[in-house]
Amino acid sequence: MSGTEDAPGAPGIAPTWTSSAKDLVTTAVEGAGRLWATVGFGIVNEVYWPSTGQPQIRDLGFIIGFDDGSWVEVKRARRYVLSTPRPYIPLPQIVYEGPGYRLVLEIVPDPQRDVLLIAWRLEARGRLYALLAPHLGLSGLDNTAWVEGPELLARKGDRNLCLLAEPAFSRGSAGYVGFSDGWQDFARHGRMTWAYARAEQGNVALMGELAGSAGVLALGFADSTEGARLLARSSLCSGFPAAREAFEQSWGIWGRGLELRNSRPDLARMAQLSAMVLKVHEDRTYPGAVVASLSIPWGNTTNDPGGYHLVWTRDAVEAGLGFLAVGHTRDALRMLDYLLATQEPDGHWAQNRFPDGRPYWNGVQLDETGFPILLATKLLEGRLIERTPAIEAMVRGAAAFIARNGPLSPQDRWEESAGISPFTLGIEVAALVAAADFAEADEDAYLLSLADYWNERIEAWTFVEAGGPLGEPGDGGYYVRLAPEARDGALEMPIEVRNRVGLTVKAAAMIGLDFLYLARLGLRRADDPRMRSSLAVAERVLKVTTPCGPAFHRYNLDGYGEHEDGSAFDGTGIGRAWPLLTGERGHFELMAGGDPTPWLEAMACMTGPGGLMPEQVWDAAPIPERFLYPGKPTGSAMPLVWAHAEFLKLLTASERGAPHERLEAVRARYDGRIPSASTWHWRRTAPFTRLPPRRELLIEAPVPFVLHLGFDGWQRIEDRPSTPLPFGLHGIRFGRDELAGHTSLEFTFFDPASGQWSNEDHRLALDA
Repeated sequence: MSGTEDAPGAPGIAPTWTSSAKDLVTTAVEGAGRLWATVGFGIVNEVYWPSTGQPQIRDLGFIIGFDDGSWVEVKRARRYVLSTPRPYIPLPQIVYEGPGYRLVLEIVPDPQRDVLLIAWRLEARGRLYALLAPHLGLSGLDNTAWVEGPELLARKGDRNLCLLAEPAFSRGSAGYVGFSDGWQDFARHGRMTWAYARAEQGNVALMGELAGSAGVLALGFADSTEGARLLARSSLCSGFPAAREAFEQSWGIWGRGLELRNSRPDLARMAQLSAMVLKVHEDRTYPGAVVASLSIPWGNTTNDPGGYHLVWTRDAVEAGLGFLAVGHTRDALRMLDYLLATQEPDGHWAQNRFPDGRPYWNGVQLDETGFPILLATKLLEGRLIERTPAIEAMVRGAAAFIARNGPLSPQDRWEESAGISPFTLGIEVAALVAAADFAEADEDAYLLSLADYWNERIEAWTFVEAGGPLGEPGDGGYYVRLAPEARDGALEMPIEVRNRVGLTVKAAAMIGLDFLYLARLGLRRADDPRMRSSLAVAERVLKVTTPCGPAFHRYNLDGYGEHEDGSAFDGTGIGRAWPLLTGERGHFELMAGGDPTPWLEAMACMTGPGGLMPEQVWDAAPIPERFLYPGKPTGSAMPLVWAHAEFLKLLTASERGAPHERLEAVRARYDGRIPSASTWHWRRTAPFTRLPPRRELLIEAPVPFVLHLGFDGWQRIEDRPSTPLPFGLHGIRFGRDELAGHTSLEFTFFDPASGQWSNEDHRLALDA
């Protein structure tokens, strides 16, 4: 079947992954199988095993070699139609048709084994050839491929694969990508002429010639060559029909449990598909781990082992809330269990992590600390779970972390800048209110006091009054995308714009849609004049009109997206429009008394050929040679779990008349009204220079301190030691009576541990 000669051209060209433009994602919904596959450009590309965090191949495609010496690679021809039995059953049939050929594929992950099965049928005067690009061990580097009888095999460390065929391959070859692989053979000779036995330690590929006009491929994975071979053989022995039946039956049972109320048929289909996408992204080796996307943004330009097949706490909770919206409580509960198990000892969650719990990036985003509190509270308010010691400990730990470290977040929700965004601050406030019900003695009053204060200060920290850099005559001001600090004048401070080399702008010159979540959480009313004026500015600055409808940029000057010529994001670029933001805008429309249906329709339109929703859509003139069309997916992540969850939540919110995220605890405390906090919390990370009348003052710090203070221009000087506060904080409280009659408070700090005085004096004006 193969020769004995080793392939030339080691180690091959520099490896990359494949395009993130997926047509479908699939996995078995139950059983022992631990394999996830994606389909893009009509072929299988990344296959993930043994968890959603570990892609093991670049792609598995096909060439048709005709008897007249011509040939076609079906991926490049792009003449195919993909269908599934139901929107919620990811069992694809792909039909390719072109001059002189018709190829039909059915793709099924074996529910009982770590094997991907592909049934094929070819109508053509020629033969079918399978091309496989192993990327074992999260990389295309240092893979070894070989042909052994009728078997195509590859290995890297303890990651092994075996590709078998029934009928068996009649020939096979191993080679180095770009030099001696099967595609190069056809490109140079118009047919399969090479039969190399082995390609060691490089970016390798395998080709197998299929016999007959129909058959089945089995791609097995294991921690040994023997194990991969055994699993692939077992699947072939069990047969494709048995795997297909078990796969379809289990998905059918799951999908029929979706609860959709009076939805339009087309929107209901999109909801069913969206729920399926969320479910596919859940790991079974590590139940409850939901990765952000089974894709690698602009993957055909990078060998990055991370991609989006990682668990972001924010995206996982969005998925959990999406499952709750359509009645799949058990799926949401597994996500909560996963979050309980992955919380860091200090109460926060790592920026993202592999499904097995290992952190990948270690940034801190306070919205990701607050979101699990919201999920647990939502489940409890709906009486879907009982309070447990584990849940109580999680909520108290997360609330303590927010209380100690807020209101500034080291990263915003776009993972780019430190500071205060209306989105993150809103999540912090809602989480503190929800957590108060879990607090121990004296903690609940502190949490509610802090929440009231931060809520009252949202505008002081993040709102630009009329006349700001983005305003026009008649505007009433706007919420900024991000304030770098929580202090007076911070909106005039510069922010470095990520992905735009050397660009800095004033905080007041950037806007995003982050403020819309304030209404969604119940902290502000949708008819608040500041919300309405902010929306007017945001729509003028961020909205783009596509053939699918309106879409929005994350913020002005965003650099995360393709370049102007459509070339891939490479650390710089131009931010494109995000469908999930269309969903956020639709939620606001609902809360303002409008009809969210047009926003749902726009989201459903901004999809790929299989209905998957991307991270970004193209918002410029079409560039056909790069497959970029207005309103359609770019090379960013697709599908994006967050976007599909947003669609589900908007659809169910439109049916029920209220956002799914809104908690009863938050509604009862604020109901959209700005509170007048009884206590203002002064911190060196969030100082203020004027205290309104009839407020108490709490000066606090994360460590014990002595306050050297005086009133009315350093009169009545004294040293006052701090006392312990909840959550490891320390502070000194000034009551209303003590502050009454004074015009100012002056103070500085002494650190008993180091014996050092602060080199800065502070003055606080006291309003009568």
